Parts: sequence; structure tokens; C-alpha cells
Amino acid sequence: MPDQRISRNKVVQFTYTITDQDGNVVEQVDLPVQYVHGASQMGLIERVERALEGARVGDKVVAEVPPAEGFGEHDTSLTFEDDIDNVPPQFRKVGTKVEMANDQGETKEFVITKIENGKVTIDGNHPLAGKTAKFTVSVLSIREATPEEIKNGVENENVKIH
Repeated sequence: MPDQRISRNKVVQFTYTITDQDGNVVEQVDLPVQYVHGASQMGLIERVERALEGARVGDKVVAEVPPAEGFGEHDTSLTFEDDIDNVPPQFRKVGTKVEMANDQGETKEFVITKIENGKVTIDGNHPLAGKTAKFTVSVLSIREATPEEIKNGVENENVKIH
């Protein structure tokens, strides 16, 4: 089936890159991931899945995803500033990831985004929150999904690109 196209209930294997509005690479996955096209439980951003509809093996599909359909708006309540002296030395570097827990024990990852004038800025937003993301997806293979895959999806921890 060399001319097979992506449609509902097909297993699609792909790699992808996500860039921000300025063309900076935010995420790149070179190890193939796969999903069942049209299976809502797969976690693929809807606009990306729609863009893949009808694509063939070898195609490179580009989808621009606005904040409302992708990573959401920037939430100022997830950004805060603290004195650098209150931050352990191992976290005093821009780009460092910090996992924090709330009173209910729920954890969230934050990133040190700025160190300036003795203050550290910590942000829990996704790096693309409030921005349009550009997904470039390379289609590697397409095949019919089994009934079990249609029901349960394809086992793949990397498929949730949102």
C-alpha cells in the first residue's frame, strides 16, 4: 500500500519539531512516535491531527497552533520572583528546572527564567504559553490499526505533544 494516506484508524509513525514564533526550537523528537489517527485519547493537539489528515509517508506537514488550541495563554499566577538568597545554589542558573509541590501534594515543574538584581524569576508556564507554536511533522509510516489499538491507542509515552 505505497499510496496509503493518513485517515481515521490508521497508525501513524512520525518525528516532529516544535518551534516558537521566532523560529527557536522548543522541542525536537527524532525517535519515532506513533498514534492512532482519530483516536481522541491519544493526546495529539487537534489542529496538528487535522493537518496530518490525508498526508502520505515521506510528507512533512506544518501546522501553526495558536495559544488557545495549544499551550494556553500565559498565566501570571504561575510566575513569581524571590530573593536569590532564598534559592538553593544548585537552582541559581537560568534554565534550571525545579519541581514544586502544593499543599495537596500535587507537583508542577517550574523553570528559572531570569536572574537579575539579586532576584530570581521562576515560571511554571509551558515555554510556548501565550505564543503560536509551529509543529513540523515528518510522516514515517502509516498502517491499519488493530481493533485493540483503535480501542486503547498505541502504547507510546512520547506521543502526548501538548
